[in-house]
Amino acid sequence: MYARIKGVLEQLLETQIVLEHPKDKSLGHYASVVAFSLAKTRKKAPKLLALEIVEFLQEQEACQELFARIEALNGYINFTLKESFLDSLCTQALALGCDFGRGVSKESLYVEFVSANPTGPLHIGHARGAIFGDSLCRLGRFLGVKTHAEYYVNDMGAQIKMLGLSVLLTIQEMQGMEVQFPKGAYDAKELAPRALEHFGHLEGTQEELIAKLGDFAKDCLLGRIQQSLQDMGVQMDAYVSEKAMFSAQEAIFARLQKAGGVYEKEGKMWLASSMHGDEKDRVLKKSDGSFTYIAGDIAYHDYKFAQRYDHYINIFGADHHGYVARIKAALEFLGYESQRLEVLLTQMVALLKEGKPYKMSKREGNVVLLEEALQDMGKDALRFVFLSKKLDTHWEFDIANLQHQDSTNPIFYIHYANARIHTMLAKFLQRGEARAIAQSHLENLPPQARHLLFSALNLPKVLSNAFMDRELQKICEYLKNLAGDFHSFYNAHKILNTPEELKYLKLCQMVSLSLTIGLDILGIKAKKKM
Repeated sequence: MYARIKGVLEQLLETQIVLEHPKDKSLGHYASVVAFSLAKTRKKAPKLLALEIVEFLQEQEACQELFARIEALNGYINFTLKESFLDSLCTQALALGCDFGRGVSKESLYVEFVSANPTGPLHIGHARGAIFGDSLCRLGRFLGVKTHAEYYVNDMGAQIKMLGLSVLLTIQEMQGMEVQFPKGAYDAKELAPRALEHFGHLEGTQEELIAKLGDFAKDCLLGRIQQSLQDMGVQMDAYVSEKAMFSAQEAIFARLQKAGGVYEKEGKMWLASSMHGDEKDRVLKKSDGSFTYIAGDIAYHDYKFAQRYDHYINIFGADHHGYVARIKAALEFLGYESQRLEVLLTQMVALLKEGKPYKMSKREGNVVLLEEALQDMGKDALRFVFLSKKLDTHWEFDIANLQHQDSTNPIFYIHYANARIHTMLAKFLQRGEARAIAQSHLENLPPQARHLLFSALNLPKVLSNAFMDRELQKICEYLKNLAGDFHSFYNAHKILNTPEELKYLKLCQMVSLSLTIGLDILGIKAKKKM
């Protein structure tokens, strides 16, 4: 709808146009400031130019098919769409069903998200990036973008060694030996018995045992992480191992050297990342010849860019802000266009329960496990809550609101709107035919109904803007507003067994379709019964 209207106006006026929604809905469906942008080149006052543009557009056949009114007001131009045009769009949308708004694109997108170290289960701090990344991929696919979702598994290095040591020491403690756990050791009380059951009698040097137990524990924890993601509705296309990248590090190091991106200082090899915007250079190779952790990350990004996607997105916690410049610098030295890498940083969500910090009774301390929060809150509520604010904003949310059966609980209010519609449709179908609804025409609608129809048809524009801006909270806001508008309409107008029954039910079907598609993109299945 938006693209078609914008295209017609730009073709007629031979200039780019931005269409916005007037705050005062009575002024029309769209408003444009094109008269202000053209005033200087046309050497006319915006008010006068707006009047001339309106007079010109009113005479055009293409506009006569689209608009019931085109009006100038203080230099602004307001457009009101024809009911017949909106009705035709509604009929087309309902015929398309869940393909309404689906796009076609030649773009390809490679998204890395979560990538939590497999040294423990996921906690609530991982949820925001996981849910956002999954929904962004769902949205990209819906818009026709070839989209790949990936988890980078940090399965080597000091943390995995510490994990293996923690399991070994816990086993020895279980066997009655006196042990001392080092600082930073992991809680391996659940892993140690599983390791003993799996391996039986442990043999080998301490180094061999640490490596063997570290790999086993990592696999166990990664399986637990994958289950949590699955329970949350997060779908990964691939899990890529850091260990698999290790063999490529020497070859990539040689390429960086050849490109002038590496130099020696104090017996170490440094990445000259400051040449490409980093605040300082970074150690790439230690004096003992071993690579630092950044070498593995560079190898992984070389692997990703070799897949030849158009664009790459990394979704990280806010503590990774310093990481961006050094990776982009390495990409430049390796011959890639670093602007094709986009890094989105997530802030924490502080959960409250009746005004107090949210804690699970099953655990001590401040860590809230994702799997426990899912049991307590449910997948739908958790996903919606974590998507409802801009990704880079820190905010608090009281989960007690999720128990409310009213508009203060947004996901309930949206589900309730859809369920109300399907309840009405079920009652009608007991005595009437669905075909009768499809063949009805949306005409002579009251203003509230016209606005509701326009809002429901506006879904494709909302989805497109949310994807381009990486702001999925726009979908949440749209769904809340659409549900609220429907409830207001439902409360103000009798629908069933009235002369307006068929056209109102057609309008309701359109609302349900947009709610269903929008929720599905957020990873939530719309409810038809409550």
